[in-house]
Amino acid sequence: MFDILIHRWLRVPYALHTHIVPSEAKPIATVLFIHGIGNSGHVWNTVIEKLPKNIRVVTIDLLGFGQSPRPSWVVYSAKTQARSVLATYFRLRLRGQVIIVGHSLGSLVAVEIAKRYPLLVRSLILCSPPFYQLYDDEKRLLPRSDMVLKNIFATAQKYPERFLQVAAIAMRYKLINAIFSVTKENIDSYMGTLEATIVNQTSFVDAKKLRLPIELLHGTLDPVVVARNLKQLAGERSNVTLTQVVAAHEIKGFFIPATVRAIERACKRDQKTVNKNT
Repeated sequence: MFDILIHRWLRVPYALHTHIVPSEAKPIATVLFIHGIGNSGHVWNTVIEKLPKNIRVVTIDLLGFGQSPRPSWVVYSAKTQARSVLATYFRLRLRGQVIIVGHSLGSLVAVEIAKRYPLLVRSLILCSPPFYQLYDDEKRLLPRSDMVLKNIFATAQKYPERFLQVAAIAMRYKLINAIFSVTKENIDSYMGTLEATIVNQTSFVDAKKLRLPIELLHGTLDPVVVARNLKQLAGERSNVTLTQVVAAHEIKGFFIPATVRAIERACKRDQKTVNKNT
């Protein structure tokens, strides 16, 4: 009852579960990691291990996942997640702007944070961002890949029990990241997130309006990312760069060193900016 009063009726954002890896020296940057759907902050462990020791690292579990709260009444939209990330930022008493690294769903949340709280974010690194556009495909003989993927996700929402069965097989045979977990306990937040944040998204349009540095990382074997949209975004916006990696959707294999290099580039860019201003 107290939880509903505070968070539902008074609309106080939830604080999220976090893990902080302090830098061994004076930090040159703070990097905030946001995981994808069905994962948790632990998905970034192999990336964090390879980062320079003078970077402060913060990982979070998004609302509905990992060890963060899972309220059944919440609309798991990018807006809701962004508000919780902001509340968590203030609770941790972090200072200055952060570099946000988002994977999949985390990329969409990162865009929402940069859109709503631009003073908080220095730059974005978006891994496997599922940017989908809105099309009217009624006159097309074949539907665009954006609509095909949205229809697949919509079908998964209609049959959550079947989705659980498929997910269990994928986890058992390690077809997806070991951190990925969809169970009866979190299936509601998973499906709510799928609908509110991925299927009904405005992230592609929102990303076009951002002026901060954005680096897109795309696995060439990724079945759920529309490469055409990423190329269009990078081609139209001078602040956006696209790096392609021989990898699938998850942060595995060649995706790990590519992400580390992207973070190092972002930190060097920040250092140059600081030096110019001093």
